[in-house]
This record gives sequence, C-alpha cells and structure tokens, in this order.
Amino acid sequence: MRHEGDEILMTAEEFQHFDETPWWRRLARSLLATKSAMAGAVILLIVLIAAVFAPLLAPLDPTAQSLTRVMKPPMWEGEGHIFLLGTDHLGRDLLSRLIYGARVSLIVGLSATLMAGSIGLILGMMAGYFGGRVDYLLMRLVDFVLSFPFILLALATIAILGPSLWLIVALISFRQWTVYARVVRGNVLSIREQEFVIASRAVGGSDLRLIFRHVLPNVLAPVIIIGSLYLGRLIVIEAGLSFLGLGVPPPTPTWGGLLAEGRSYLYVSWWIVTFPGLAITLTVLGANLVGDWLRDVLDPRLRTR
Repeated sequence: MRHEGDEILMTAEEFQHFDETPWWRRLARSLLATKSAMAGAVILLIVLIAAVFAPLLAPLDPTAQSLTRVMKPPMWEGEGHIFLLGTDHLGRDLLSRLIYGARVSLIVGLSATLMAGSIGLILGMMAGYFGGRVDYLLMRLVDFVLSFPFILLALATIAILGPSLWLIVALISFRQWTVYARVVRGNVLSIREQEFVIASRAVGGSDLRLIFRHVLPNVLAPVIIIGSLYLGRLIVIEAGLSFLGLGVPPPTPTWGGLLAEGRSYLYVSWWIVTFPGLAITLTVLGANLVGDWLRDVLDPRLRTR
C-alpha cells in the first residue's frame, strides 16, 4: 500500500486479499465497530441464553405457589432462598417466571418473523415477476388482510379454537406477511427489468431459473431488514395479546401475562409489573438496535463505509 497525496492506493495483491475477506468476518467487524448494535446484540444474546437454558438458570419452579411468601419485595430471603426480584400475588418467584417468559416471547417473535417473511417473500416475488392478473389478485388479497381488524380476528379465532402458542404465531404471521409482500413486489418489479434478467431470459432461461438465480438473491436483503426491524414489534404484539388474555393460557408464564397479573397490585407491589415491563422494553430495544445496524449494512444506499 502506498500514499499519493491524500489518496491511499492498494497493490493488486492487497486488493485481492481484501476482496477475499469472508462476508461473515466483514459482518462481525462491522458489528464490533458499532457500539449501539453491539449493545443490542448483547441484550438479545442474554435473552436467548435465558430462554434456551431456562431450566438451568431459573432458581425455582415458575409455577410453584406458597402463601407464606406472597408479594415479597426484591432481595427477600426466606425458605432457604433469596428472591432477587421478589414474589407475586401467589408467592411465585418472579425471576423464575421472567426467565421462562422469555421462551414464549422469542418463540413467537422468531417463528412469526420466519413464517410471515417466507409467505410474503414467495407471494411478493410471484406478484412482481408474473404481473398481470396474478399481481392484481395477490395485491387485492393484501388489501383484504390489511382491512381486517387484527384484534377482532384474534378474538374470534381464539374464541373458536382456544388459546395456544402456535395459534398466536399463525395469527400474527397472517397479518404481518403483507408487509414483506409489498416490499418484495416493488423490488421485483424493478429487478425484472434489469439488463442481466433480460439477457438471461433472451438466452432461454426458464422462469424458475430467473427467479431463484437472479431475483431471489436481490430481494433477500430487504426481507432480512424488515424481519430484524419487526422482531421487536412482534414481541410487543404477543405481550399485548397476553395482557388482554388472548395469549398463551396459564400457568405458562409470559411477559404480557405477568403485566396483566400485577396491574391490580401496582401500588402495593410495584416490582410485579416493573421487571416484566423492563424485560419487554430492553428486548425490543435490543432488537431495534440490531435491526438498524442490519439496515445500514445491507442497504447499499445507507452504507457509509
């Protein structure tokens, strides 16, 4: 590498070495250089570890009740244990319930993101690539789904089928895939008119080859960006449904359910709602920080380095 004035010039060997840097190493280097993204990644990693290793990390059974330790404050010591976050109105350890509640939030958030992203990606590519009647029908389906009130849909469906974890995932995915479909459709409409797609079609490339070889790789970045930015929103939606009694039924602990259970005791036992609220806030903040970083990295229009 040599300097000429204010410019830095690389030799051919140095440029080749730079170009061969693995993508995952460049991604890791960018993550380490972005403090906000690192903070968000650490928060999500802590929540993920708590969810995966909940049986090992939880000090007590999250459903075990005891009338002798009802609504004890944080750091209360009794029955041979120190209750770091206190207990709830039924004497259950709040820390254990908070750790197990992370499982539901992450399962719903990640599963709904994957399901909605897959459906929206497929239908969006079909609408944008084939156009015409296919595009019209799929976009009218998007309009219909968006016009249907989500809470009304959730109430009616849960009243008929009963609350369950995977039903919540399906309901959220049914509403959120429309976001992916619209974005992917817009990108595909532009990509299919690019010269490399036209050239591939001219030499006899089939529709499947064009879609999977040329269109799909160019629309994955927007899908990943949307998924990362919407992960926190889906966690909030799940917590809201649980707060309204439409989420996973008791005794399975959920963060929204903890808020609903503790709202009646807010003035006498502030910790019952404070710590679940902080867990939701920090997790959503972590997801948003990582999502902003992914947007800056994957969107070439926003790259600054």
